[in-house]
Amino acid sequence: MMKKILRRTLFALLCLLLIFGSLFVYFLYTPDPEMPALSGTFSKATIQVDGKERTYRTYLPKHLTKGAPLVIVMHGSGQNGSQIRLETGYSFDRLADQYGFGVVYPSAGSFDWNDCSRVGDFQLDGQELDHVKFLTALSDKLIAEEGFDHNRVFATGVSSGGFMALRLAVEAPTRFRAVAAVSANLPVVDNFKCILPDSSTSVMLMNGTADPIVHHAGGETSLLGLFYKGGVLRSSAESARFFVELNGISKTPVLETKPVSLINGENSGFEQITWKSDENKEVQLVTILGGGHGMPQEYWRRPRLLGPSPMSPNGPALIWDFFSRQ
Repeated sequence: MMKKILRRTLFALLCLLLIFGSLFVYFLYTPDPEMPALSGTFSKATIQVDGKERTYRTYLPKHLTKGAPLVIVMHGSGQNGSQIRLETGYSFDRLADQYGFGVVYPSAGSFDWNDCSRVGDFQLDGQELDHVKFLTALSDKLIAEEGFDHNRVFATGVSSGGFMALRLAVEAPTRFRAVAAVSANLPVVDNFKCILPDSSTSVMLMNGTADPIVHHAGGETSLLGLFYKGGVLRSSAESARFFVELNGISKTPVLETKPVSLINGENSGFEQITWKSDENKEVQLVTILGGGHGMPQEYWRRPRLLGPSPMSPNGPALIWDFFSRQ
C-alpha cells in the first residue's frame, strides 16, 4: 500500500514538473539570435561613480572615426548590458557598422533604472543610485577616450531603460541630443519625481498597443496584475503631448500610417505622429499596432509572456533614423 502511494506521489510530481516545464518553454523560452559578422570590437569595462564600480560594454566599429556619434542603449528591469544587446538582435551593432557610430551598453547595478517614477528598486548595497550622474559621467569618459562628438550623444532603452531615457530627456537635455524610449511612458503627476526644465531634448516614444506591462492607454504597470508593479503611468499619447508642450511646439503634427508584413506571414503595421518646432526640436510617437512589450526587430522573438512579438518594423533602424535627423 505504501509503495502504491509513493508511486502515485512521484507520478503526480513528474506530471507537475512536465506541466511547469511545458509552460516555461511556451511562455518564457526563446532561442538566442544568431551572432552576426561584425567588423569591430566588443569589450567590457568599469567606471567609478559615487564610490561604486559600475559596469558597461562597448561596441566600436573597425573604422570608427574621431567625432563620431555615440548611442547609449539601456536594458530592462533585472537585466544587464549584455542582455539588451542580445534582445535587440545585435541591431545597434549592425547599424553602427553601417553608419559609423559607437554603442555603449551600461548596466544599471540596481534592479531598475532610477527614472522619473517614485516606484521601483533603485538601490545598490542600500544606496539609491544616481543614474543621471552615472550616464553623464560615462558619456564624458567615452568622449575623452574615444573622441566621440559631445554634441551627438544619444540614449535609448527598453522598458525600465526606456523610462530612464525619458529622465535623461528631462534632466540632462544639454548632454543628450535626443532620446528614444521603447515600451515606456511617463509617470502620472503623483508618481513623478523629476525636476522639470524649461524644455527637453528631442524625444521618440515607441510603444505597442498590446503591451501587457506598459499599457498604451496608461495605468499601473504590472504583469498579469502580479509582477513588477512600477506605479501608475500616463498613456503614450499623454506622454508625447507632455514633451510637445514642454518644448512649446505649436505646429500641426504629421501622421503617417504604414502597413507592415511580418516575417511569420501575419499582418501588422505602425503609426508615426511627428511634431516639429521651428528650432528643429522633434517629438515622435511610434505606435506598433498589435505589438507587445519590447523592441520590434527581425532577429529575435520575445517570450510570449510579453505579448505579441512583431518582427517588423526595424525598431533600432527607426531610432537611428530619428537620431540622425537631430
